[in-house]
Amino acid sequence: MRILIVENFPDTALGQVAVALDEAGAEQVWTRPWNGDALPDGTEGFDGVVVLGGEQNALDDHNHPYLPDLARLMKRFGDEDKAVLGICLGCQLLARSHGGRNVLGQTREFGWHRVALTDEGRADPVFAAVDREFPIFEWHSDTFTLPEGAVHLARNDAAENQCFRIGRASYGTQFHFEASRAVVEHWNRNFASTVEGMMPGWLAGYEARAAADGPTADEAGLAIARAWVRQVRRD
Repeated sequence: MRILIVENFPDTALGQVAVALDEAGAEQVWTRPWNGDALPDGTEGFDGVVVLGGEQNALDDHNHPYLPDLARLMKRFGDEDKAVLGICLGCQLLARSHGGRNVLGQTREFGWHRVALTDEGRADPVFAAVDREFPIFEWHSDTFTLPEGAVHLARNDAAENQCFRIGRASYGTQFHFEASRAVVEHWNRNFASTVEGMMPGWLAGYEARAAADGPTADEAGLAIARAWVRQVRRD
């Protein structure tokens, strides 16, 4: 199993997705277009793609001119029935690639928040692995409309569209299910000023928040990651 990992921002961790890929014996092939790496011309040689988050928005083509090509590449993977996973920015790009509309700056969330599955989510082959409602890590200000034909999988009060699937195995999650407590602590250290800007007092109150929601979120995130990996079909 060979999976393309697209990093959109430096020092982004793969977290629970890396755990699940390692368990499956998958090869991870990283590309960092934010740093000048070229995106592949197509999907040949890959069984799936994971597109991670970043500080840019999904329409920031002027500052990040690779974004339209990345959106097209994600759609091509899905059109060829290869597994796609878009997280946060990756989710917004997946929506864009299938004709959804990106909505900027209207849905600010940071920290652990609860999301609830829709009825379709409860029946989904990936999200059937988790409880109907669970805490998970969020870090975003933007949202999107569902593309035509998408299956709405999860919501919360801040963002109606927290997760969707389009086709067999193209998944977009607005929330950071990959962000285990180890990943969040890494972000706390490396992006301390940004984190405090999102939620003043976060660092001082972190231990209590992590104790309250971290274990359940870690368990849910790993269950989602493992279930997505099971959707990958080897060439």
